[in-house]
Amino acid sequence: MIDEQNILSKFADRIVARGMTVPALFFLESTRHVSFLGSQLLVFFGPVLTSFINSEKYYNFSELLEDKKNVDFLLDEIERIDLEMQNS
Repeated sequence: MIDEQNILSKFADRIVARGMTVPALFFLESTRHVSFLGSQLLVFFGPVLTSFINSEKYYNFSELLEDKKNVDFLLDEIERIDLEMQNS
């Protein structure tokens, strides 16, 4: 569980650092209830996408998105990191 949260926190940090907070929040909020289907879609496109990126990290991330709690945690992390960056 702790490792999963570290992975999601790092991902949230990258999202905020690239200025993609609003689009990411919009996308995640709109697809939160179908997160399992989204993770399966990632698995479907995996053979093509993993030719460009690290396949182990890609499939680990797709497994994380199967659980709605992880999507909620990611949303909270993005909002928390964005708020911290705005306040500093």
